[in-house]
Amino acid sequence: MSVDDQPSNPTDNRPFVDVLGTAISRRNVMKGGAAAAATLFIAPHVANADYSGDDYDENWNRIPGSRNSRVRFEPTPNPGGPDPMISPDYEYTSIIPWGTPLFPGVPEIDPTDVASNGSANQEQQVGIGHDGIWFFPDVEDTDGDGNDDWKHNWDRRDWDYDDPSNTNGVLCLNHEFGFTSHVLGKPAPENLEDVRTMQAAHGVTCVEIAKGEDGWKEVVPSSRNRRITPNTPVEFTGPAAGSPLLETPSGSEPAGTLNNCGSGYTPWGTYLTCEENFNGYYGYTDEAYEVTPEQERYGFTAGGFGYGWYQFDERWDISNPNSKNDENRFGWIVEIDPNDPGAKPKKRTALGRVKHEGCAIAIGRRGRVVAYMGDDQRFDYIYKFVSAGHWQTMLAEGKSPLDEGTLYVARFDDDFTGEWLELSPNNPVLADWTLDECLVYTRLAADAVGATPMDRPEWTTIGRRQEVYCTLTNNSRRTEADAANPQAPNLNGHIIRWRDTKRHTGTDFRWDIYVLSDDTLPENGGDESYSFASPDGLWADPTGRLFIGTDGRQPFGNNQLVVADTRRDEFRRLFAGVDGDEITGTTVTPDRRTMFINMQHPGNGDPTRTNFPVPGAGGPEVPRDSTIVITRKNGGTVGS
Repeated sequence: MSVDDQPSNPTDNRPFVDVLGTAISRRNVMKGGAAAAATLFIAPHVANADYSGDDYDENWNRIPGSRNSRVRFEPTPNPGGPDPMISPDYEYTSIIPWGTPLFPGVPEIDPTDVASNGSANQEQQVGIGHDGIWFFPDVEDTDGDGNDDWKHNWDRRDWDYDDPSNTNGVLCLNHEFGFTSHVLGKPAPENLEDVRTMQAAHGVTCVEIAKGEDGWKEVVPSSRNRRITPNTPVEFTGPAAGSPLLETPSGSEPAGTLNNCGSGYTPWGTYLTCEENFNGYYGYTDEAYEVTPEQERYGFTAGGFGYGWYQFDERWDISNPNSKNDENRFGWIVEIDPNDPGAKPKKRTALGRVKHEGCAIAIGRRGRVVAYMGDDQRFDYIYKFVSAGHWQTMLAEGKSPLDEGTLYVARFDDDFTGEWLELSPNNPVLADWTLDECLVYTRLAADAVGATPMDRPEWTTIGRRQEVYCTLTNNSRRTEADAANPQAPNLNGHIIRWRDTKRHTGTDFRWDIYVLSDDTLPENGGDESYSFASPDGLWADPTGRLFIGTDGRQPFGNNQLVVADTRRDEFRRLFAGVDGDEITGTTVTPDRRTMFINMQHPGNGDPTRTNFPVPGAGGPEVPRDSTIVITRKNGGTVGS
């Protein structure tokens, strides 16, 4: 995933590294042995784990047992290079690369001449920057209730359908970003058509896929195939819908989603796509313009990330009076119905406006929906949302469980406890704020209540014991070493976890560090077969496996997919990508025998580094973001 390298948090809120440094030294946490783990609820260092399948109780104290490892496959090496590598026990194929047609009569992009593609084609093709992803299987009515039910057993973290398909369904995937030189074949847009082509490559794809004799591929034609771009009409819902902060002087209708990074899914069968670095697409043409404090907190600058859209499309020019507040229309969790391509995507304002990285849903006490979210920027925060009522009851009443509830931000305390701080006028600190101000300017509200700044909180996921994991990818701006991050800057990152009181709905939680990436390195006792840095994408399966995708400099080779058995703290590398890429997004078929992940920005668009999905490098084909299909050769579940 792309990252806005410049922190925009000016507060002096107590940093997370200081909290952890006060609580316990790094070596006591990671190498202190079972006694320290039992007292502090900290899992020992992965390289020293030798517990013969010990399990944990609800406080993460080890319970002696005889469980076998959940990750028994032979790990793949990771030497780097232009082609992927996978465990010898597995095989992979690639599908739906950037530029794949979604509708009849649409040409496929020519990877030897991307400049000839144009906006009209790109709007009907798979976008670029494959990222968050989820598979929605087709179902049949086998229980006789007259409905083709899409169900999920949220207690077991597994499926429970009428009759789920393992061979056909809708795949929803995000398109986070694409370099202008990659999409257009030139360094900058020269006219509005160039901008429209770039915009059409962003957003979300919904595509029906099916498994046939020659493997998985897109279904064309399909009534469910759909592209959602920065110019697609959308709808705001929840407490801030209709707020003056979301209205423009021109009266323009809300449109679009972009920089779609992490993702999630709901119990009622919809897709959640997360808008991250939206600030980078805006700029301003008036040299005298001064960004507001609110814009500064969200990272708006004169030139953005260099896309240049604002030079040809006034919507993206924050100095244009007619475009005022348009930037407030991005930074949301967006809900999409994969089986209703005519429905507008819905921006759920109750979940707050930040640089959303992911959205993991749990079902809490009394059936309330709980969403855990990270704000991916250095020194920003972790959030959760709790719905006002039982999700099924709310739906039956015609209400979305994501429209009514309470938004919180996390504070981590020295004693490995923490508190969720409410972000509404009910909090005395925010008594002078309106609710829509809390939701549109969520970062500033979180600053005010004293949230704990974190090291790029990204994906979240729910473990088999209802614990929550969150990747903290890295922090290259760290200037002071401490117990939790012995390198300054902190280049390798870590994964934190916690468990809330009252089954996800309480305001208190207990936390620990699941793993410091530094401690997976051979020089610190780790092993090359699983060493990783910059953890990013994250998904927990129902058996206790954790799938970790990486985005950043790796200790060996390219970015990778690592699988952990969280009951034994055992890690193995399942898949290694290509030069210059990122491995992100994880989803599976209901039987968990097929996994889909995404390879983003292979070669960073440079064909001299890789021509993926064409083998090798140095050929005329521009590399194309693709979805990777992974299966075990013996037909077992992926990760075993």
